[in-house]
Amino acid sequence: MEKIFSEIDLKQIVTRGNSLEKIMQQLHYFKNGIPNINLYKIASLKDGIFQFSESEIEEFCTYFDKHKDKYTIEKFVPASGAATRMFNSLNEFLNAFNPKKDTINSYVNLNKDKDLSLFIVGLRSFPFYKDLKEKTKALFTEYPTYNSDQKVYAIVKTLLTEEGLNFANKPKGILPFHIQIDKILTPIDEHVFETDFYKKPNEKSKIHFTISKEFENDFLNITNKYDNLEITFSYQNETSDTIAVNADNSPFRTEENELFFRPGGHGALIENLNQLQSDVVFIKNIDNVSQNNRELILNYKKLIGGILLYTKRQVEISLKKLVNNEINENNIKEIIAFVEEKMSFPLPSEFKMFQFEYQKEYLIKILNRPIRVCGMVRNEGEPGGGPFWVQDEKGRHNLQIVESSQVDLTNENQRKIFKNSTHFNPVDIVCSIKDFENNKFDLTKFVDNKAAFITEKTKNGKPIKAFELPGLWNGAMAKWTTIFVEVPIETFNPVKKVNDLLKPAHQPSNLDTNSTL
Repeated sequence: MEKIFSEIDLKQIVTRGNSLEKIMQQLHYFKNGIPNINLYKIASLKDGIFQFSESEIEEFCTYFDKHKDKYTIEKFVPASGAATRMFNSLNEFLNAFNPKKDTINSYVNLNKDKDLSLFIVGLRSFPFYKDLKEKTKALFTEYPTYNSDQKVYAIVKTLLTEEGLNFANKPKGILPFHIQIDKILTPIDEHVFETDFYKKPNEKSKIHFTISKEFENDFLNITNKYDNLEITFSYQNETSDTIAVNADNSPFRTEENELFFRPGGHGALIENLNQLQSDVVFIKNIDNVSQNNRELILNYKKLIGGILLYTKRQVEISLKKLVNNEINENNIKEIIAFVEEKMSFPLPSEFKMFQFEYQKEYLIKILNRPIRVCGMVRNEGEPGGGPFWVQDEKGRHNLQIVESSQVDLTNENQRKIFKNSTHFNPVDIVCSIKDFENNKFDLTKFVDNKAAFITEKTKNGKPIKAFELPGLWNGAMAKWTTIFVEVPIETFNPVKKVNDLLKPAHQPSNLDTNSTL
């Protein structure tokens, strides 16, 4: 250890609050690699993914409405990420285009930039168009004399640069996403509207955003108008940052000869989630909101919520019987059937050979875990993770949400399984984070640390290797009870590119687009 870190390094680690043990574990993984997850087969309808009829959906929704008042319910929205990727194409245009020499047409043809063409055609339909145009005219006093190409360049520059609206450096959560009559709505506003389905009489609904400190005032400016809600914030803790290394796996150092730490990815947010005290927590990404389909979206929130509350109740009943020895060889079969059929957890083949007392112990261990019910949409080619059956080192099978970075895609069999996935993870999750005695689980104890992954980045123009913590809904929840449920694609409306705001889910029906550049 002394050879790797100096006394000054150790002091830096202590000052930051990082765990030396975790840093050493990260260095071990850099040197020796991280084992890939072993896909057994895809999760599909009737084989890991539940599909319900209209009458069954109605029953679960009714169950949620009937029982929700017994639990404290909260929404958890990761919202700290900057919108940089939303504007990648426009940033490239801004850096490469010369308004004095180039034309938009030649740039589009040369770079095959369909995104820029669509942005220009749809410009008047963006919710920020009015403010953008006014700001552009204020920054570029000769704007009225510009030709159309120069106007586009000025508009994009105003949209992205610091002296303008600076959208590429702001969090998605505070950006204009929708127009409702004359009101501009941000993703924060839309997430607030989505709390209606778990609202209780005479109580403030809870919603929690993870944010960056830098933009806290911007979030407060939006949320302060909602005095009927309990809105809280947290930050990604620097103590969860991970160490970066050089190509030879030695710690990367800054120009000041200090160790360099990076945010460990959204998996670090398991610690933020772990701080919540509510019984039930809904999780959804900040950019997955819709101007339309709200009734459908909330109905399917009730569906997965109803499934969770029903499962949670059955688990509590089963655990109390097992712990209090109110079980015999007949009613233990009911619990076994529930675990395998309703909780999608196949017990090992040797379970039948266990002694009765050990069967009870095993079931207690299986049942006494956090529970998550995850909505899954049909795969339409979106990048990201999906639902799979995975096989652990003991040959046991369980359900996981798996990202491509966790899979050895050079292995033909693994690649084939991953590519054949029928469903996609939209991050539409509801969790139970308390045990059958109403004690909060320590969620950090259910993380699969081997589900981390290593990525290649650059720092000051130099190549580095970065350590990404197990993803929040991947390895960070790997040891939870997992139930997958099919939900319609209409519930999934992410904004990954700025042009996604032009899709019907984000457009009002009465928008006037007749103004000029």
